Amino acid sequence: MSQIEKARHFRSFHVPYNPLFLYNIWDAGSAKAVESAGSKAVATSSWSVAAAHGYEDGEQLPLEDMLATVARIAKSVELPVTVDFEGGYAADPETVGQNVRRLLELGIVGFNFEDQIVDGPGLYSVEDQVSRIRAARRAADSLGVPAFINARTDVFLKADREVAQADLVEEALLREKAYASAGADGFFVPGLIDTVLIRQVCEAATLPVNIMTTSALEIRKFADLGVARISLGPAPYIVLMSTVEKEANALR
Repeated sequence: MSQIEKARHFRSFHVPYNPLFLYNIWDAGSAKAVESAGSKAVATSSWSVAAAHGYEDGEQLPLEDMLATVARIAKSVELPVTVDFEGGYAADPETVGQNVRRLLELGIVGFNFEDQIVDGPGLYSVEDQVSRIRAARRAADSLGVPAFINARTDVFLKADREVAQADLVEEALLREKAYASAGADGFFVPGLIDTVLIRQVCEAATLPVNIMTTSALEIRKFADLGVARISLGPAPYIVLMSTVEKEANALR
């Protein structure tokens, strides 16, 4: 299957009430395990990829190392591969576009793209993030790849603890509308955990909604809310490394 065919196939998986489930991986070995398990697609977690190389999350893993890891993953499986690309490893739209092009040239069919300012306070303004998404879209279009841009908002993750999630929904949906008009294909809302609010976002959003959970046992619950994509983020890596530590300690 060609990259373009994989991209179209991947896009078709995002169906409200019948969500795509992604067990996030971090290297070729974990990608192959997920493929063998019968998954529809492979998705990286930036946190897990960084940790597997001894780095913290937040684009601390050098871009060249990240791309090398992604290239190996893409070559090791036949499934569509989507990458947690964080903030695109750049602030300015032009460099974002260049980096997205490099990513897609490896055979990748989609990527998460967040609006938090990496290594900085708060989020990009809506206008600035729209410009960055448009640059990413242009880069994909220049390659002829219908890449799935999963626009992530950190409205809920970055909020002060005392701010109620219900008070943030309006801003999140404002961003969803703007990101959709800029060329995004999905809307990722990590940190949103209230089921009533998740349903509200799913009903109001024009893009398929992606939520993050720590348990595969909750898939049915979120599907019934209208979610179109469910991911586990760093949870699989954390659980596995905890097991390794416990077993190593037992041997000691």
